[in-house]
Amino acid sequence: MFKLAKISGIAIVLLLLSVAPAMAQEEGGASALITFSGSFGAGLVTIGAAYGIAKLASSALEGMARQPEVAGNIQTAMIIAAALIEGFTFFALYICMTGV
Repeated sequence: MFKLAKISGIAIVLLLLSVAPAMAQEEGGASALITFSGSFGAGLVTIGAAYGIAKLASSALEGMARQPEVAGNIQTAMIIAAALIEGFTFFALYICMTGV
């Protein structure tokens, strides 16, 4: 897992370094930088939400496997938590895309 994180970090740094000359051009000006930051923010929000829901689901399934008698309560709580995560994700995507 650490190796994947290291490779992902290097890829992001290289991507940001390769985008820097394009952002220095005069034509796009600040609007190109704002567009890029919104897209980058939307990507981070999506990755964070996917990780959060995946962690939530794995923990809920593990809890259901350990205590099958409370599986219904765990499933209900998992669905509510996933809906809250998705709601915040849509709000954050809206903020990233509108630049508010």
